[in-house]
Amino acid sequence: MKIGYARVSTKDQNWQLQIEALEKAGCEKIYKEKISGSTKSRPELDSMIQQFRKGDELFVWRLDRLGRSLKNIIDLVLSLSEKGVIIKGIIDGVDTSTMNGRLFLNIMASLAEYERELIRERTNAGLQSARARGRLGGRPKGYTKETISKLLIMRSLYKDPSKTPEEIYTPLGLTKATFYRYSKILDMYTNKEINSMIKR
Repeated sequence: MKIGYARVSTKDQNWQLQIEALEKAGCEKIYKEKISGSTKSRPELDSMIQQFRKGDELFVWRLDRLGRSLKNIIDLVLSLSEKGVIIKGIIDGVDTSTMNGRLFLNIMASLAEYERELIRERTNAGLQSARARGRLGGRPKGYTKETISKLLIMRSLYKDPSKTPEEIYTPLGLTKATFYRYSKILDMYTNKEINSMIKR
């Protein structure tokens, strides 16, 4: 199924150009959203993601319509590709069903991993600097056993690219904001370090 997604940032902008391009591409269903790219909650995008099945094609005017930041776009494109969804950017010329498109995905995956490594390096450097000055740094402490348990369960699900964030945080009784806060902790600390954060 060909599915389109159109987004404009403000009520003053008109998405008609995007809609016409998506219709010309043969989209059978188009999700439309008038919302800032910096806004975390994007109901139409979330609803669309839930509907995707293997082999579906997602069309967008440009890839920047999909996310708040480069990292956000990369994570979403990689997640959808793992589910077997083909992503096509009309203006970008991106098509993940082609050899060049798959190369593009590999480059995006490398960029995402590179960014994660940079974050870990900066975090570790900051912690080492703080410890050298006799401070504990910004390491979170004082979690209950229940919270630690949820963190560890979340880690096992977090690495499964077939699962959306909502499919992870909803069964655990977490909010979206808490999910992303926990995600940062999982990126920075090992299971052993997380276990040491139990409130004494």
